[in-house]
Amino acid sequence: MTVVGDDGLARPAWASVDPLLMEYYDTEWGMPVRDERGLYERICLEGFQSGLSWATILRKRPAFRAAFADFDPDVVASFGEADVERLLGDAGIVRNRMKIRATIQNARATIALREEGGLVDLVWSFQPSETPRPNDYSEVPTVSDESKALSKALRKKGFAFVGPTTMFALMEAVGMIDTHLLASHRRGTSGVWPA
Repeated sequence: MTVVGDDGLARPAWASVDPLLMEYYDTEWGMPVRDERGLYERICLEGFQSGLSWATILRKRPAFRAAFADFDPDVVASFGEADVERLLGDAGIVRNRMKIRATIQNARATIALREEGGLVDLVWSFQPSETPRPNDYSEVPTVSDESKALSKALRKKGFAFVGPTTMFALMEAVGMIDTHLLASHRRGTSGVWPA
């Protein structure tokens, strides 16, 4: 079900009240991300979000970007144990040792993938041939055959915190699938899928 805002635009309930989530929904969520740094950032942030709300991650995104060198894989890949300890003391981010280490590990895996065509080509190779067409969020799955396969492929390449549900959320966020509700003003706006 969508909620029509004061601006006359129909959004899902999760993006209808909080101005930060509304802005994210209107301008970013579901739009194609086809650059290495952008995709690496999204993978890491989706991993940090595991067990938390997306609003929490979005509010902390500026601090995450500052802490992780604007998600430059070449810089983050050089982080060592002193950096892990420094980041564990950073109240601006989610202070989870495993997730911080995964972000560093994922930077190294991103760099290693450059020899094989790169992160973007690998991730987007799992785009399905069809996208969901939900009228209500109860019709949106949380996992798919493609997200399971993407998760498996990334794990094989050394990535961490890339489970099938997390990868499905990534696919939604970066426009690989369009799970905007059919009544949403954003349905079909990515240029990847027709309305």
